[in-house]
Amino acid sequence: MNSQIRDKEIRLIGSDGEQLGIIATRDAQRMADDKELDLVMISPNAAPPVCKIMDYGKFKFEKEKREREQRKNQKIVETKEIRMFSAIDTNDFNTKVSKACEFLSEGNKVKVQVRFKKRAIAHPHLGEELLYKFRDACAEVGSADSKPIMEGRALMMLINPKNKNQKSDN
Repeated sequence: MNSQIRDKEIRLIGSDGEQLGIIATRDAQRMADDKELDLVMISPNAAPPVCKIMDYGKFKFEKEKREREQRKNQKIVETKEIRMFSAIDTNDFNTKVSKACEFLSEGNKVKVQVRFKKRAIAHPHLGEELLYKFRDACAEVGSADSKPIMEGRALMMLINPKNKNQKSDN
């Protein structure tokens, strides 16, 4: 920017966007000073480098404003976790399903864990059946990509939200 540009000749773009051609850096700097604007290098790798006469403070402010706007419009997907034990009552199960459906409808992923107490670890098929039943109960708003995975004393499954434009095929 301005006096930091070390090249002898540059391709200059005016403040209104018109191409002014290849000009000596000193002359370009003088033109920018006359208009009380900055000489900013846009493309340093070009031969010759491309510079533009502009208000650098205004340019930087507008760039930051665009970035803030993009960050504001981003949707951050969180992974919510639901835990239950292999011996769960019907009402407790329905409560967990309704909470998971709420998370999925908000666009979050849900990690469902079935924990095994004491000797219940000897019957992992009960936990698998429970997870498949859970997946089927959430089929309208989410879908599981893979089979249940054993992690220590817990069996887990990840359920992803369905897109708004996707229709349920089940």
